[in-house]
Amino acid sequence: MRAFELVTATDCRHAVALLAEYGPFAKVLAGGTDLLVELKSSPHVPEVIIDISRAEDLKIIAVTDEGLSIGALVTHTEIMRSALIREMFPALVDAAHTIGAVQTRNLGTLGGNLMSGVPSMDSGPALIALDALVTVAGPAGRRQMPLAEFFVGPRKTILKPDELLAEIVIPKQNFGKPAHFVKFGLRKGQALALVNVAASLWVGRDKQVFAAPRIALGAVAPTVIRAPKAEAYLEGRAITPEAMAEAGRIAVGEAKPISDFRASAEYRQDLIAVLIKRALEGACAQAKAKRDRET
Repeated sequence: MRAFELVTATDCRHAVALLAEYGPFAKVLAGGTDLLVELKSSPHVPEVIIDISRAEDLKIIAVTDEGLSIGALVTHTEIMRSALIREMFPALVDAAHTIGAVQTRNLGTLGGNLMSGVPSMDSGPALIALDALVTVAGPAGRRQMPLAEFFVGPRKTILKPDELLAEIVIPKQNFGKPAHFVKFGLRKGQALALVNVAASLWVGRDKQVFAAPRIALGAVAPTVIRAPKAEAYLEGRAITPEAMAEAGRIAVGEAKPISDFRASAEYRQDLIAVLIKRALEGACAQAKAKRDRET
């Protein structure tokens, strides 16, 4: 490994200042579960590593005026242990539980998982299904966008060299929205997803119909994607197993899975249909349980 300079950021503002100073010659170190592997194997070692792991302002889980704010440095284990997240968004806990091994979850951060930009990431679908926003900090201040627009290609995001992912926000209007995450891999633990799916929905107040359904999929396209045609099909439609199955079939046409050494495109297409139905069933079961508790 070629030598590099290590600098430590004290907080988010300091990290942005360091990125502005070093720009494309620097890389950011958070949990290190991806970057350290890359440094050992890649011939292209950055000149500067900016360690942001001590930036306490990026480790906060809190309810704000906007919604539930999760700092980019919150680890997967902290998500799993957060009483707030477990109560409001159990799908995020389920997604975090499937990421790597215990050691990976202890060190790996939510921001790092999103920054990796890999299509098979587990945190992305659950957050996108809940209309999550991301806050990006840079020299000109902060800007915010839907998480679905953050990814532009495999391992590529919209971040500029002098910008930092600061927080993830689930909007207040989605507090308590029933959601479910499912993942299919080649083994039970430490597996990359062949396909992963998250679905969220409200149930109509007067009728048992889908309201504001969201479906997000991973490992089926160059980035994590939504299935807007399947969502549009479900909107206002009676909640039935047949409707859920049809939404899965529609979503197959919206995805662009590939064949690789882990699975064929055809197999992934079958998985999409099956897993979307299961995710919708799980979200509907949560909605029913919530309604039963309230009556």
